[in-house]
Amino acid sequence: MGNCFGTPKKSTAEIAPSELLKSRPVVRLYGSPTSILTSYIRTALLYKPVSLQFVPTETHRMDSETPVLQCGSETVSGSRETLIQYIESKFPDPPLMRKCGGWECETTPLVVRVAVLQHRSMRWHMERMVRWGEDLATRGGKTRGDPVMGSPRMEVRKFSRSYSQLLEVLLEHAQMEEKVVFPILERADRGLSKAANEEHARDLPIMNGIKEDIKSIGVLDSGSRDYHEALCNLSTRLKTLQDHCKEHFEEEERELLPLMEATEFSREQQEKVLEQCLDVMQGTHSHLFHFFMEGLLPQDAMHYLDLVIKSSNKERVASMLRMIIE
Repeated sequence: MGNCFGTPKKSTAEIAPSELLKSRPVVRLYGSPTSILTSYIRTALLYKPVSLQFVPTETHRMDSETPVLQCGSETVSGSRETLIQYIESKFPDPPLMRKCGGWECETTPLVVRVAVLQHRSMRWHMERMVRWGEDLATRGGKTRGDPVMGSPRMEVRKFSRSYSQLLEVLLEHAQMEEKVVFPILERADRGLSKAANEEHARDLPIMNGIKEDIKSIGVLDSGSRDYHEALCNLSTRLKTLQDHCKEHFEEEERELLPLMEATEFSREQQEKVLEQCLDVMQGTHSHLFHFFMEGLLPQDAMHYLDLVIKSSNKERVASMLRMIIE
């Protein structure tokens, strides 16, 4: 799953099934399927080189029952921090706990951390789309790539779906900033976010143009000159969008987001703003959360979940976690 889960040193194709099972220690997790804490720990274990056996226990409350971890003769139970620390000490790679520093520091406003992590996921997905577009243009429909992608027409449909998912995340992120983040900065100092708003508007035509380009490619004869030319144009436009997004994200993180600290919001106010951000990102977090998390490295993914579970909407949190573990 892209960045999302740790990969073994050898591919599964190079490892016999018996060898693969022997190489991964068995970890049993006992807990309620509806418990947010249990789902959080299940997610953490997905990143680790273990064979996870989940043993559901009977309870119907999201906030009840502390999960129990069993690894060999060791049994551990307790708070989220206790369980994660045990997992990290037992299976240190890849690391899940973040080190405080820079934007990750506890004093950094919650909304800044959310925005930066969203930038990281979108950058990863954008880079993946650019590489994929370059590969399509190089092949030009004359030779096939990964057999899993199927025929050229089938691959273009998969490409279109992935771009549509990325586009939805990009647009919702922009709305989150325009509806929640920028108004806070505007109240503090009028005109601060004008340039950022203008950049959002500037990139919208190219975003929609790429979507139309992909539709056009889908009906062209694969292998034809027009098909190859359209793929080259698509690749160029994707690179342009990538450059715009990279520049925009970097500028926000360098010049705009740090100003959120000057608002001196209380913890309660920060959590209210975080809730507003999650409300705006409802589409992404309701049906594209697995896709979104794919763009984050394990430490960043768990950091994002640490922020998400602060939400007072426990039904939403439980649903988001289920999208990862199921």
